[in-house]
Amino acid sequence: MLEKHPKDVKLVTVNFPLSMHEYARKAAVAALAAAKQGKFREMHSKLFASQRELSDVKVEEIAQGLGLDMEKFNRDLKDPAIAALIDRDLESGMQAHVQGTPTIFINGTLLDQRSPQAFQQAIEGELKKVKK
Repeated sequence: MLEKHPKDVKLVTVNFPLSMHEYARKAAVAALAAAKQGKFREMHSKLFASQRELSDVKVEEIAQGLGLDMEKFNRDLKDPAIAALIDRDLESGMQAHVQGTPTIFINGTLLDQRSPQAFQQAIEGELKKVKK
């Protein structure tokens, strides 16, 4: 849908690291630290693909593989602004009654069915509303 409607559809990722996953918050921090070097999506994808084997060593390996400036990345891992953003995202998610990840909203409406067809129908429905 992003490719089909590049001017009308955008993807917004909000952090909601689950406490039951011991490395979730560190992974969120790492993705946001990578974002400071323009590599959020790449880092996010690799972290998600490696979620069962995450560790500080694995995160460093991924960051190096993405060609990140490791000195800057390691500094940014400790950036209090990143921690504050994650805290705000968590609070926002709790207010929206998010219970797990991924949770998907389209223009503020929770998407119950997450099939490709449901995505397409929901997005095209919203686009029709905007174009009226």
